[in-house]
This record gives sequence, C-alpha cells and structure tokens, in this order.
Amino acid sequence: MRLWADLSSATLKRNAELENRVAELEVELAVWKQAHATVLEGADKEAKALKGRLATLNGQMDSLMNQTLLVLCVIDGDACIFNDALLRQGHEGGRQAAQQLTKAVAEFLTRENVHTLGHLSFWITVYYNRLGLINVLERHKLCSPEQFEAFVMGFSQTSPRFSLVDVGYGRDATFTKIAEYLQTYIRFPQTQRIFLAGSCDNTYVSTITALQSDDLLNKLAILEKTGNDQGLSRRFRLPTLTLESVFMPQRFTPPPVVTPSPLNVTGLSPRDSDGGLPTPHSPPVLSVSTNGKLIDPTLVNSPPPCNEFYLMSCTKGSTCKYSHEYVLTPEQLATLAANAKKAPCNFLKNGIQCPYGERCCWGHTCPNGPKCFHLSKGKCWFKGGT
Repeated sequence: MRLWADLSSATLKRNAELENRVAELEVELAVWKQAHATVLEGADKEAKALKGRLATLNGQMDSLMNQTLLVLCVIDGDACIFNDALLRQGHEGGRQAAQQLTKAVAEFLTRENVHTLGHLSFWITVYYNRLGLINVLERHKLCSPEQFEAFVMGFSQTSPRFSLVDVGYGRDATFTKIAEYLQTYIRFPQTQRIFLAGSCDNTYVSTITALQSDDLLNKLAILEKTGNDQGLSRRFRLPTLTLESVFMPQRFTPPPVVTPSPLNVTGLSPRDSDGGLPTPHSPPVLSVSTNGKLIDPTLVNSPPPCNEFYLMSCTKGSTCKYSHEYVLTPEQLATLAANAKKAPCNFLKNGIQCPYGERCCWGHTCPNGPKCFHLSKGKCWFKGGT
C-alpha cells in the first residue's frame, strides 16, 4: 500500500509540474503570438508607406520627365565684347552671334555627355553699359552706334529668351547684376548648367568662391574669349568653352567717367534740328568725349545733347549737329525725356502716322490738353493742324 501511495503522490506531483509548464508555455506562446501580430502589423504599415513613397517617386519622375530644365548663359558685355566683324553686320551679325553661341553650347553639352530627363530651355542674358560700350566701339573704330543698335536688335530678336540689359554707368554695375544672377539661378533645382562669360581678371573670384563654399560649382562652366583666358577655369577647375569667333580677344578700357552736374529743368527749351524735330537746349553738363577729354557744354562750339541719340536711336551719325558725347545720369535722362515729350513729333506734325509708336521720344499728345490756346485756333501741332 505504501508503494501505491508513493507512486500516486509522485504522479500527482509530476502532473502538477506538467500543468505548470503547460501554463508557462501557453503564456509564452501568447507573447510570441502578440509579438508576431505586432511585427505583421508593422510590416504591413511599412509596406503601405513604401508603396506610397514609390507612388510619390513615380509621380516626381513623371513630373521631371515633363519639366523644362534650364541652361543659362550670362555674359559681361563690357568685358566680353562681340567680334567687330559681327558688330559691323548689324542686325544679321546679332543673329549670327546668337546662333553661334547656341550651337557652341549645344555641342559642349553633347561632348560633356550631359543627360537630362526633361526638356532643355536655353537662355542668354548680356549685361552691359550701353553708352560706355558705344563710346569704346566708336573710339576704337570698331563699329558705328547705328550698327551696334542693329546688332543688339538682331541678337535679342533671335529668341524671346535672349536679352541684352543696359545696366547704366557705375563702377560695379555689371558685376553686381551678374553676381546676383549667379547666386540666385544656380540654386534653382531646374537649372542644369550656367555658362559665365566674364572678365579674365579677379572680378568674379569672390562670387565663385562663395558658390564653391556652398558646393554649387558642379553647375557652373566658363565661356572664354580665347584659349589663353583660363584664369577662372584653371583656378576653380571648371569646365571651359572657348568662343574665339564670337568675342574679340582683347580687353578695351573704357574712358574715365566724370559724374555730370544736375540737369536744370528750367534751362530746357525746344529748338528745331536740321530734320525739323525739336531738340531741347541743355544747361552745362560736364562729361567725357570719345577721345577721353573733358568737354564743356558752356562753350559756343559745344552743342546740347541729342534727344534721339539718348532716348531712341539717332540716324544722323557724325553729321548730327547735337552732341552724342555726354554722360548723363538716369535723372538727367528722365528730364531730357520729359521735356522731349513737350515738343511735337515731326511725323505727327506733318499728318503722318509715327512709325515708332510708343517708342518715340517726341510728344504725341499736347501737354496742355483741351485747354491749349493753339488748339482753340486750330493750330495745335499735336493734332496735326496748321
């Protein structure tokens, strides 16, 4: 009996241990089931997130495929003067210069194996000091002002994305524009490449150094006039495109600029020129002539400034009796323009429609309006009366 009692006790004890072990295993199994469910739930969420990201990336890829990417060319027109053979061709020379630039950049991108997923849009912007550059061109007998103006028109009309911007006088006017241009457009994600045609000296070193600090030089390339002008490209190890047929190799130094005195508004009064177009008198203005000497308008042989030259385009050239040599401030030009509008357009005066339209510097509307004394007599020139 005692043996059966011991065996029964041992069996019960063993059963209890097994039941406890089963309970422990059931708890452990429940924990693993919960962990497995959590992992599956996390994996499901991650799969959904990855699917969403994939859809977003596919959308961005589709957008990129249809996006217009920019290839920009910015030129310092004071430092990089277009070839005189092109300048003398006027309008056609401007078109040829634009076409040669476009072709050279396209060939460069092909050689550099530049691949893009979108469409390329090519833009050219030339910043320059118009009066200063015309002064240089005339002084060195490279082309006439009329040829230069025709060249500018031909260049800009080649494409709506090609522009020549007159920055006016100022020691750093052109540099300031180009430096800001580079700092802004090189950061655009759609900008593929920027070509810089600037001075071969240290003018743009600080700007390029700043871009280098921001790790942005991978978008920049240098346009050079000759193979010898590799200062910037060598210093910063930048890609180079040489355009010997587009720009003149030499650098021309503009004459010194003397700031003119304020223009006296009350000193302006209309007078007739040889062509019958009124040209205002101007008070004394101190400026620089084409030969670099100071000229004094107070002298008898110093004529007033030519309205058409400064405000439009004078076609008389060297035969014009009025001066093309003054250096006028923006304020003086505004005064000149305001007073020119007080004199009637010669075309309008003779009953002919003005071909210049809104670009005409002369008046098309009587400044006295309906109260004009001459209008009441039927003799106001602004209405074509006699």
